[in-house]
Amino acid sequence: MAVPDDFLVAANPEEGSSLPYLIRIPLGPDGIVLKARETWPRTSKVYCHRAEGWPVDAQVVERVPTRVCASRGAAIDLVLDRGRENRSQFVLSRAKGRQVIFWQTPRTAKQARPNVRIPTARPRPGESDAPGTGPVPPLELEILVDSHERYGWKFTRQQATTRKKPLAIGDYAVELDGRVVAAVERKSLQDLSSSLLNGKLRYALAELSGIRHGAVVVEDRYSRVFALEHVRPAVVADAIAESQARYPTVPIIFCETRALAQEWTFRFLAAALHEARLEVGAWPHLDALEAAGPVPPREPTTAEVRAWAAAAGLPVSDRGRLRPEIWEAYRGSGR
Repeated sequence: MAVPDDFLVAANPEEGSSLPYLIRIPLGPDGIVLKARETWPRTSKVYCHRAEGWPVDAQVVERVPTRVCASRGAAIDLVLDRGRENRSQFVLSRAKGRQVIFWQTPRTAKQARPNVRIPTARPRPGESDAPGTGPVPPLELEILVDSHERYGWKFTRQQATTRKKPLAIGDYAVELDGRVVAAVERKSLQDLSSSLLNGKLRYALAELSGIRHGAVVVEDRYSRVFALEHVRPAVVADAIAESQARYPTVPIIFCETRALAQEWTFRFLAAALHEARLEVGAWPHLDALEAAGPVPPREPTTAEVRAWAAAAGLPVSDRGRLRPEIWEAYRGSGR
């Protein structure tokens, strides 16, 4: 869960280190400290290494309030409270038997982009998380198909196996250790429209929101909503928007064609299964990182000390630098 705290960057006191900065990630009660090559991954991923702890007399060069800091499998998502350079991610992996950590942003992360032609290779989710980790074996994906699904997808192009089974949630799903970890509800545009208006889809969305990964996929494009007959298109569009606002963790994806909807479902289920394996500890996790210790107190500003001195009746000027005895009195007051 998210931890509100400050993200700190300081100079690395270790002489001769190729990683000149220390960064403190506000995750957990004591935080996590890493050595880093840069203060932010601006042009490429930044390599990081574990540090023993946060120095008591650390020379802080940057301190930013944090909006979100949460662990997700073998990654840490960090969102800072500032306008630019605010979203990043720390990815933990292993290379040549040792732990490696890479700090990346949406700009520097290498992301797979689909071609117009639908690929036939098996998915390799997670292979782009960190460089130098070696090839990731393709997932042997078994997709469960609800036994009540008529004219169900076969996934023959995607090299996945299917098994029919009564599903309590969704039309297609994947399991890990006998537990459904991801499910997809398939809809035609007409079925989506009717289930929205009669309320059935609301119950399906509520069930999908109860698992880690759930989605609704539509075998049509969104623009076709406004060409519906026998129903007001605006009513359907409003119902879609209201459903997404009420169940934000369950996306409704419009995939244009049946083939593309099947491809999206295949990729989504494969990625969700990979994430589920990360969460149960099948890959390096955050437990390997050492605690950083308590957060160092923030240094008071000159304005704060000036206001304290005036309130305490000490002679202090309205502007300029404060005398050393004023600073000593402030620190001696225990504030």
